[in-house]
Amino acid sequence: MTHSTRIPLALVCSLLANVVVASDAFSVRDFGAKGDGTTDDTAAFQRALDAATKAGGGTVHAPRGNYFFAGHLYVPNAVTLEGIWQSVPAHTGVRDAGTPKPTDDGTTFLVTENAGNEAGSPFITLNHNSTLKGVVLFYPNQDRADVPKPYPWTIAMRGKNPAVLQVELLNPYNGIDASQNERHLIRDVQGQPLRRGIYVDAIFDIGRIENVHFNPWWSMEQKLFEWQQKNGEAFVFGRSDWQYVFNTFCFGYNVGYKFIKTKAGVCNGNFLGIGADDCFTAVVVEDSARMALLISNGEFVSFHGPDPTMVEVKASNSGSVRFVSCAFWGPCNQIARLAGKGTVGFGDCTFVQWDRKKEGRPALRVDSGSLVVRGCEFQEDKPQIELGEAVRRAIITGNIFTGKTRLANRSKGQVTINDNAGDTN
Repeated sequence: MTHSTRIPLALVCSLLANVVVASDAFSVRDFGAKGDGTTDDTAAFQRALDAATKAGGGTVHAPRGNYFFAGHLYVPNAVTLEGIWQSVPAHTGVRDAGTPKPTDDGTTFLVTENAGNEAGSPFITLNHNSTLKGVVLFYPNQDRADVPKPYPWTIAMRGKNPAVLQVELLNPYNGIDASQNERHLIRDVQGQPLRRGIYVDAIFDIGRIENVHFNPWWSMEQKLFEWQQKNGEAFVFGRSDWQYVFNTFCFGYNVGYKFIKTKAGVCNGNFLGIGADDCFTAVVVEDSARMALLISNGEFVSFHGPDPTMVEVKASNSGSVRFVSCAFWGPCNQIARLAGKGTVGFGDCTFVQWDRKKEGRPALRVDSGSLVVRGCEFQEDKPQIELGEAVRRAIITGNIFTGKTRLANRSKGQVTINDNAGDTN
């Protein structure tokens, strides 16, 4: 015989009344944010972020709206600030009588603080285990037809494991300062940073940058875009101990990828599937680590500027730079101009165009250091490689040349040239 026990409804209600329902989600609307594009929502957002950290961490949600900020935000440890986007939008600027305005179909932050003060506080500072995701960042006071106003970094990543996900940097002067942290993650970011896109330095535990696309969606007005091509740097790397960069692209900068030496040191890392189009110089290496910059499956195009060049390795470089299975094209002056005490290698690469003015320039001009070129294809009947007197070592082997072999060797060092194939006709 089965017996069932019924609990009186009054007792159930009494028990539920004593249950505390925990929540790790907070809405900025509950803290006074308006999202109307004119009310300053800085204090409301910070109240929500502080409430989340007092609760031990959580997510602060910004629903659909245009949120105006006269100040800056600090995202505490273990707190995520998120908008509605689950995938970064292509762009949310629309033209109204020539003036782009954010649309009302997402979460857009209107940033205004520190105009003209590049050294001011970043708009958003991320910390230990904190994340920014699913928002568009827009500077409404930038003029798309004029030289851009300086602003501080839009996002600063600090602490351990800070993350920027699914974010559009529509038109910042400086995009993301990914320095002085550990294991940063930047994924699915798009936009048009005007002066600098991403800056990496003082990273002693692996940083990751994935699926980042910088393109002039906001403005290609002549005055602004010419300034960007003369001054813009899409990706800048100082000290990073094994940086991972995957599937990144930039268009219309002075330098696409720049490697520098800072007080913290130099960079080594794995760069896979990276690209730079219409940059005055696609890759500039001022210095690099002995452990090497490993650049694979890259695509680089240069055809504008005073001396359009795909790769420039400066005399200050002492490390190793390796290009593998990369393609280089565009009517440039030269594919690469190389110097320094380090080693530069090209393996299984394709060189399509160079010497655009028919001046007799080689695809690769090497002034000093060491060079390895193996298994590459030179697709124009023009000079291929020129070695200067200060070249210490060079191996040029197993390459395919269009037309006759044109190698100029003035090196006083040890040079091996063999098994290359040119056209016999």
